[in-house]
Amino acid sequence: MMNEPLLQGGGSLPDRIYASILEGLLRGNFAEAGKLPTESELAERFAVSRPTVREALSRLRADGVIETRRGSGSHVVAPKGVPLAPTPPIQSLADIERYYAFRSCIEAGAAAGAAEFREEGDLQAIREALESLNLALERGQPDIDEDVRFHLAIARASHNPFFVATIETSVAPVRQFMELARSVSSKKSAERVRTVQAEHQAIVDAIARRSPADAAEAIRLHILNAKRRIFEGTRVA
Repeated sequence: MMNEPLLQGGGSLPDRIYASILEGLLRGNFAEAGKLPTESELAERFAVSRPTVREALSRLRADGVIETRRGSGSHVVAPKGVPLAPTPPIQSLADIERYYAFRSCIEAGAAAGAAEFREEGDLQAIREALESLNLALERGQPDIDEDVRFHLAIARASHNPFFVATIETSVAPVRQFMELARSVSSKKSAERVRTVQAEHQAIVDAIARRSPADAAEAIRLHILNAKRRIFEGTRVA
């Protein structure tokens, strides 16, 4: 078995193995029943010790990415109980471009629908999700779950179950893997936090004033910037 290079960037050796396994998931390297290689095989692949691999796998379990089945090893699971969707693996930079183009279309449509059909309860749910997200960002805490909840709250405000289902099963799981990999070596500066918060607020403001065109444009801009940020501190190529 050939050794694989670890992701470049900061973080401990287990952190980098964690990110490299996530990258492998995006590439579809573990497609066979979603089963990971054994600890010994991973240690050989990354040229590290088994305890180092074990620590990385422990983090993946804690984050809900894998589960250990007695007598069967480690298997990939859907984030937070969401069923794994048959989405194509991310195998190249071109695939990342296609994924973000797809995401932009879906989420822009959801945001436009939210601006048109949202009710006061929907707007309150969006604002509460944004408040939780802002708090996590300002505290420097992991914010992936809060971010997904914010975008799902927007989709639900559209009152279109097709937007909700697509984001839950196709957009959110890939986003979570990408963000988990990037978060290992990417620290959010105060300026970046303010920028992301302003992007989110622009989306909410457009939905609040019932402007579908502005809501769609605000989320397109946010997703374009998110695509740019995903390349900062990680390698998926």
